Amino acid sequence: MKFKINKMMLSGALWMLPFVVSAQKDNWHNMDLQRDSVFGISTEKAYVELLKSKPAKKVIVGVIDSGVDTLHEDLRTVLLKSSIEKPSNQKDEDKNGYTDDHLGWSFIGSAKGNVDKDNLELVRLVRRDRKRFAGKDSTTLKGQALTDFKAHQLREKELAAELEKAKQGYAGVQGFAAVLDEVLKGIGKENPTAEELAAYRPANNREANVLRILSMALQSAPSVAAFREQELGKALDHFKTQLDYQLNIDYDPRAIVGDNYEKSSEKYYGNPDVMGPDAMHGTHVAGIIAAERTNSKGVLGVCEQALILSVRAVPDGDERDKDVANAIRYAVDRGAKVINMSFGKAYSSDKTVVDQAVQYAMKKDVLLVHAAGNDNKNLDERPNFPTRAYLNKGEAGAWLEVGASSFTNDLNLKAPFSNYGKTTVDVFAPGVQINSTVPGSGYRKLDGTSMAAPVVAGLAALIRSYYPQFSAVQVKDIIVRSVVKVDHPVMLEREGQKVQVPFTDLCRTGGIVNTYKALELAAELAAKKTATIGAEGSKTIKYN
Repeated sequence: MKFKINKMMLSGALWMLPFVVSAQKDNWHNMDLQRDSVFGISTEKAYVELLKSKPAKKVIVGVIDSGVDTLHEDLRTVLLKSSIEKPSNQKDEDKNGYTDDHLGWSFIGSAKGNVDKDNLELVRLVRRDRKRFAGKDSTTLKGQALTDFKAHQLREKELAAELEKAKQGYAGVQGFAAVLDEVLKGIGKENPTAEELAAYRPANNREANVLRILSMALQSAPSVAAFREQELGKALDHFKTQLDYQLNIDYDPRAIVGDNYEKSSEKYYGNPDVMGPDAMHGTHVAGIIAAERTNSKGVLGVCEQALILSVRAVPDGDERDKDVANAIRYAVDRGAKVINMSFGKAYSSDKTVVDQAVQYAMKKDVLLVHAAGNDNKNLDERPNFPTRAYLNKGEAGAWLEVGASSFTNDLNLKAPFSNYGKTTVDVFAPGVQINSTVPGSGYRKLDGTSMAAPVVAGLAALIRSYYPQFSAVQVKDIIVRSVVKVDHPVMLEREGQKVQVPFTDLCRTGGIVNTYKALELAAELAAKKTATIGAEGSKTIKYN
């Protein structure tokens, strides 16, 4: 699932506002802590002081996501375009099995159309096992079948709980909207000011609760009307999407794709529509990595030399392992040296096929950058798939797991939504109010580890563009060795309680990535002409 952040979360009829922030500078994530007083990664400083007149080569970055707006004013010039494959002529000139893949490929579409919404993997597993265990109980099963049956029963309970939460959430938003209407009616205005809200005397506790939430929301929302349309509208859409599609056992859009879904080894399916029906998420990710830096428009990508290859495999719902595996292989075969993966899910039904694709990427010297996820969970305790660890044994050496940080160097440095893990997350990077490209040549600030991962992917591409002699594992090692260490505690919400923890409890390195320091280290190592920073295929890297 492409990671989304809803600032307004609902449980029943009670609103919680875990994250209300003041507006931040548009390019803060590329700024410098000492110069600009925001905890960015010092990209602009590096361009000015370290990269002027320095030769570089283009680096292809695969963006496996929901799709990319290929017409965007800030992305058109940074897209990888095949010199062999012609668009829209129904011919496979490059003979790679993907007809018309001039700009990339989609594994969630066909001539029939494109998949937009899909289930969670939890739902697909429950649907599969309901058929498998229909009419059976534990007394008739033994061995692995009994183990699988018990796992199925637990997933049934989890699905029921998720459905109930979604129903309560939907009803809660509707109830909130109804009370808001009463408040607005009492004030006599559809779009009152903060002062008019403060002057209103609530008729009951429900109205008082609505007023409390509105006062907090207006710290970031421009008006009550905007809050109602954007935040309430998004919340209703979120819960309705869950109920109608993501958690709906009777909904399965795979027939649109037309592949033999049970055949994991199948590779040649899909269509060349790399934008798809909703390219918001992928377009934002692509802009963070590589938005044009010299056109005086929009935003500044981290890597000026990056070329974006769009591979569509992530619907509004959980991505499917078969599609992820094929997307990785496709990006590798099209020459990607860095692949960004801003998606994840709680379950994996075919991890073997993904592991095989990851191993293929490792053999081809490709660095994989994966977002840690937005559930404020400890990934040491419960994984967020895909993962670097293989099912059998071993792990991917050239893999970076990325958490999200905020802009203030204080207790609030960890983004409150970000997953973490002392042994599973490598680094943190800016992931709060990141301004980037959105469809229609627009720009928007979004939050999430989905934004933090492409910051790191852009940094990796930048290193590979100026220092192509380094392997993927070595680039990873440069990034982790050059983080800015966080030497103060940060706030972490755990089991409903806020506690202060050292940043080293949140990730392997205990730090935030930094472009300037990474390029300094790369230059130093290149000058020494050594290969002491990690042999190809290394499985262990020291973080201190």
